[in-house]
Amino acid sequence: MSRSVASTETLTFEEYRFYQGEPDVLYELFRGHLIPMATPTALHTRICDFLVYKLKFYFADQNLPLIAITTTGVRTEVDSSRIPDVVVCTSALWEQACTRPGSGILDLGEVPTLVVEVTSDNWREDYIRKRAEYALIDIPEYLIVDSNKERIWVLNHPEGEEGYQREEFTRGQELKFVQFPGLVLSVDTILSPPLVEDLIREEQAQRRQLEQQVDEERQRADEERQRAERLAARLREMGVNPDDI
Repeated sequence: MSRSVASTETLTFEEYRFYQGEPDVLYELFRGHLIPMATPTALHTRICDFLVYKLKFYFADQNLPLIAITTTGVRTEVDSSRIPDVVVCTSALWEQACTRPGSGILDLGEVPTLVVEVTSDNWREDYIRKRAEYALIDIPEYLIVDSNKERIWVLNHPEGEEGYQREEFTRGQELKFVQFPGLVLSVDTILSPPLVEDLIREEQAQRRQLEQQVDEERQRADEERQRAERLAARLREMGVNPDDI
C-alpha cells in the first residue's frame, strides 16, 4: 500500500535507511525516489492485525522458526526498498536486521518467506510493480488482499518465465497458503476480520474451560481413589485381603 506520488528528492539506499521525513509517515524507496505511504484505513489495519495474529499463532503451534511482522522494509533493487503490510521471515534474518543501525530492512540476499500487501486506491503498485519486484528477488509467496474486489491472490513460484503463478480465492472459499498447508483461513473472515482482542479473549475462555474440565476430572479421580481406599480398609477390618479379590 503506497501513494502514487513520488518525491523529486533522490536518495541512495544507505541514505534512505537513516532518512527522517514527516512524523508518522512511512516512506518506501523506488529507484532512489521517496514514496510516502498512505494512511491505512481501519479495515486495512484490522486485516493486517488478523493475519499477523494467525500467522504468529500457527508458527508457535508448529514450532517453526518464523516470525510475522509489520512495517518492515524489504530491499528489492539497488536503490529500492518496499514496506509490505506483512512480512514473514526467519527469526535469524530478523535478528540480523535488528543488529544494523537505521531502519529495520531486510537487505538483498535476506529474502522473506512471505509478504502480504493489502490493496489501497493505488492498486497498480501491488498488482504490477511490486509483483515484479518481489518476483525479481525470489520471494517464494506473495499475497494480495483486495477488499474492494473481495478477493485474495496467492502468488508463488516466482522463478517461472512470466514470474509468479497466480491462484485466486474469493468469498465462500478457504485460503490455503502454499508454504503452510496446515494454515487454512476463511476468505470471508480475512476480508471482514474480528478484532484480535476478541480472539484472544475467546482463546483464554476456552483455556479456562479446559483447565476447569481437567480439574473436575482430577477431582473425580481423587474421589474414586478415596472410595477404593475406604472399601479396602473396610474389607481388611472384616478379615478379607482386598488384593485377593
